[in-house]
Amino acid sequence: MPSLPLFENRYDAGVKLAAKLEEYQSSSVIVLAIPNGGVPVASSLALTLDAEMDIVVSRKLPIPLLPGGGFGAVADDGTTIFNEEVLQAIKLDEHQINYQVNKVRADIRQRSLLYRNNRPLALVKGRTAIIVDDGLASGYTMLAAVESVRRRQPARVVVAIPAASEKAVSAVKKAADRVVAVEVADVPKFYIADYFRYWNDLSDDEGLRCFKDYQLRRREMQMPPISPSSGVSNPRFKRGMG
Repeated sequence: MPSLPLFENRYDAGVKLAAKLEEYQSSSVIVLAIPNGGVPVASSLALTLDAEMDIVVSRKLPIPLLPGGGFGAVADDGTTIFNEEVLQAIKLDEHQINYQVNKVRADIRQRSLLYRNNRPLALVKGRTAIIVDDGLASGYTMLAAVESVRRRQPARVVVAIPAASEKAVSAVKKAADRVVAVEVADVPKFYIADYFRYWNDLSDDEGLRCFKDYQLRRREMQMPPISPSSGVSNPRFKRGMG
């Protein structure tokens, strides 16, 4: 645990992360956020890099009666990864495993509909895909996301996180082309919240508002400047004028 929090909040974490990814500015990049916690980080990162942003939904498979723990993860295209070491320790039978997988898949479908609303997946093929979350504890949620995105044939997969355990980074490095983190910790117990001054579990509504705010700000950034001599006022500043 750091003596002082490294980040004020998730937006601040995105800015600090962007400083380590400056080489990707103005290149063929797409930032993919894992909701909900990864959305503010990715939004801040994408706006700083002037990059397109979309969502890749990946969820932990919770251990029955111990929801804080997980035995793997599922991504929105059905990609499923199991932590075999944990499965052997908790001794779940096939019925229990399938029940949890189906339950998480149903949650993923609902979350995907919320964020995407029938909008098609963003084009990833041939581009650098930067997958973002607010931290890595075990790394399995990210591993499922990386494998899912790989199937869409990106040129490169970069994983970007504010803080991570050393064990998780080692695991994810085997799947991604590059892993970028502001802080990597070798500690017995790793808690993402320890690295943030202001921390809360984001609801779906909060994550969606953040995503919509990114889309609005991105559109504003892409609007051509209005020449003062053109005689045309910017419609964004007409509101409230009588």
